[in-house]
Amino acid sequence: MIKIANVINSFALEQAEVQPSEEPIFVLTSTQLHDLVSEAIQPLMDEVQDLKDIITRQDEKIAALEATEDVLAENDLNQLRLINDLRKVQEPQPLQRDRGEILHALLVAHGGKMLATDARKRMRLNRSRFSELLGTMKDDIEVRPYHLNKSWNVLVLK
Repeated sequence: MIKIANVINSFALEQAEVQPSEEPIFVLTSTQLHDLVSEAIQPLMDEVQDLKDIITRQDEKIAALEATEDVLAENDLNQLRLINDLRKVQEPQPLQRDRGEILHALLVAHGGKMLATDARKRMRLNRSRFSELLGTMKDDIEVRPYHLNKSWNVLVLK
């Protein structure tokens, strides 16, 4: 509005070369005034609308990011549960502890060394159960290849 008044005043000064005064120079109808004001504020209204559109898009992006964050948090929780379940499985179960003690005693009775196949047969375990047992006892028993036949394994007490 001030911009328009300045333009009108400068135009009037150039044309009439009259000193500014407080008396009205132009008489405008309400339609003309409305058109002038609308023309002056239209760029501002367009800019406000553009900013509103930007805010709407940012709100949508924020909502999408929050949804993604929720999914990621849920995935993290599931991963922690799975890791915890895996840790529980790796701990020796009571029966494995007993079998571990039996295997330990068997190795002690044979001087601390024994072929893995012989130990497995003496304990009457299948290969997978015996491998699980060795996995739980990796701190106590070392599995080494047999020096005469590399396809055989020797169990050695640590």
